[in-house]
Amino acid sequence: MKIMARTCLIALLSRRSVTTAFQSSSSSMMGVSSSRRHLSQVAMKNRFALASSSSKLYMSTTSDETATEETTAPSIVKRVKTADATEPSDEMVSIKGWVRTVRKQKTLAFVEVNDGSTLSGIQCVLGFDNIDEASKEEINKLTTGCSVDVVGQIVKSQGGKQSTELSAKSLRVVGACPGDTYPLAKKRHSLEYLRTIAHLRPRTNTVAAVARVRSKLAGAIHSYFQTSGFVYVQTPLITASDCEGAGEMFRVTTMDLDKLSTIPRAKDAEDEKKETDGVDYSEDFFAKPAFLTVSGQLGGETHACALGDVYTFGPTFRAENSQTARHLAEFHMVEPEMAFADLTSAMDNAEGMLKYVVKDVLEKCKEDLTFFNNFYDKGLMKRLEKVVSTPFVRVSYREAIGYLQEEIAKDPSKWQFPEVEFGTDLATEHERWLAETKFESAVFVYNYPKKIKAFYMRDNDEDGGETVNAMDLLVPGVGELVGGSQREERLDVLVDKMTELDLDPEDYWWYLDLRRFGSVPHAGYGLGFERLVCYVCGIDNIRDAIAFPRYPGNAEF
Repeated sequence: MKIMARTCLIALLSRRSVTTAFQSSSSSMMGVSSSRRHLSQVAMKNRFALASSSSKLYMSTTSDETATEETTAPSIVKRVKTADATEPSDEMVSIKGWVRTVRKQKTLAFVEVNDGSTLSGIQCVLGFDNIDEASKEEINKLTTGCSVDVVGQIVKSQGGKQSTELSAKSLRVVGACPGDTYPLAKKRHSLEYLRTIAHLRPRTNTVAAVARVRSKLAGAIHSYFQTSGFVYVQTPLITASDCEGAGEMFRVTTMDLDKLSTIPRAKDAEDEKKETDGVDYSEDFFAKPAFLTVSGQLGGETHACALGDVYTFGPTFRAENSQTARHLAEFHMVEPEMAFADLTSAMDNAEGMLKYVVKDVLEKCKEDLTFFNNFYDKGLMKRLEKVVSTPFVRVSYREAIGYLQEEIAKDPSKWQFPEVEFGTDLATEHERWLAETKFESAVFVYNYPKKIKAFYMRDNDEDGGETVNAMDLLVPGVGELVGGSQREERLDVLVDKMTELDLDPEDYWWYLDLRRFGSVPHAGYGLGFERLVCYVCGIDNIRDAIAFPRYPGNAEF
């Protein structure tokens, strides 16, 4: 605004000075030159006046006149987030957001505006005697969902629902929202319905609160590892390795699948003139089969064996045809890897990390967590506080199976999967019983049977390799939240295990090199980030823990 005012002043002074110059009896060239010198002096005067006062402009006329006229320059109104509008202030501020509710009375109007920074937003009070005519007209345009810019002062609220409110001086509608077609009318919608309008659902209390808690959780995870001396590593999303050995991977190709006749066929191993039904991937972009990664672990191990302690935090993908409330096709994993570490080190780190991040969101997201506690899970806050204050239980897999067998024997009909024995891959109902009923705590189950775990987990020597040095962290309300292990650092043992599982060691030559050149005991784990969000927010379906859920049959938005 100051620059615009200065430009206008100089333009006016220029016109006046030039006119004076041309009225002179001297030569026209001398007059113009004199005018230019005069303009330069005037401009310098105005620059000095503008610099010496933030609110006044001192207007100079010609050299034989004095500065007698002054005007007030408009000031810039600072935008304030509703999360920061907690104390009364005499300063004029701007609140920008979306209208939740509008109530009109004879002499004033109440407009609830939410900008996404808090659950509650802020109430804007517009007294008709205190606002201009344009604002009064704008009030008639207000509908739920429209965006507005409201200017006023933050004052102590006269009502009991909030501590402060905005005493508004002006209101402008930034973007209209037709009430007859807006999908989010002012009522409570089911989470199932909201998934069909995922582009608008962040405007609801539940999904917005999930997003804020999710953001704080992500920041706390980074903070925990960064302050613990870990190095953040970004591992590739495109890979030729199946980390889990399960084969549930999305293929990546640039071949034109709409024109099958153009896809090159692999040659017969015995007769190169014959083509097989297989694809010749040497003609593809990466010259070999490529997939979206199911884990960043293998890449993380390479850096742990050089940098000591590292972690990855990024998207992973699994082509598992599952429609459960616990699974997504695209999700995020937090995967630390620690050199010179064993399974106990991994459990200690996982427990420390979970306590740290839960404590952080309890302190920073109290309003949102209270909302979840009131509307979704009455025992949420108490459970989260217990996670922070209570040591996690640790039991072996064999002990856990014994506890389950004893409980199921009382009434097998209560269980969906009553058959439990050594070698059983625990179902969610088993995991939740252990965490919620048996121990009423987060619990580590360790030393799992070898046949139900991945190839890279270290065989236990004490039982002849029947179990591996692996663990799962089970938490109330979710079940498995973390899975980890000590990695197999012995080259010969690892190659034998890969051969047993029909994994070609040649495909993992670089991974095996870590065992050939300076191998060390190392361990790590993976935390499903969306499951952590579900756990902390107390929501049941993982599709509500991520902005745009991907699952079988759905890749909308």
